[in-house]
Amino acid sequence: MNRAVEFFKANPVQYLATVGRDGKAKCRPFMFCFEKEGRLWFCTNSQKDVYKDMQANPEIEVCVSDSSYAWIRVHGKAVFENDMQVKEACMDNPIVKGQYKTADNPIFEVFYLEDPHGLIADFSGNPPYEF
Repeated sequence: MNRAVEFFKANPVQYLATVGRDGKAKCRPFMFCFEKEGRLWFCTNSQKDVYKDMQANPEIEVCVSDSSYAWIRVHGKAVFENDMQVKEACMDNPIVKGQYKTADNPIFEVFYLEDPHGLIADFSGNPPYEF
């Protein structure tokens, strides 16, 4: 999991894929917040379509590549929790703080990936690192 966290930190804008409520694939730029106790945390806004899509179908995947053409893909189930400690920690990111102002903003939501499974791969021909 440490390699996944480092990859996300080094490549701060990932892409999160959901199955839309219309049954079609949706992919959006997203930002990883941090890892806490083995959980990969993200945040969003309860008014956005992505939140509503994850409520309808919580199976998601996050993907990003780096400048050397290595990439990571992680899938799991989005689990929303009203964890004030996590929300406060998310406020350390100036972008999140700028959007939501305070951790107790009623539209501010945090979620982690339950049972994440993923891989880090590249075009070297070596087998991918799976976790």
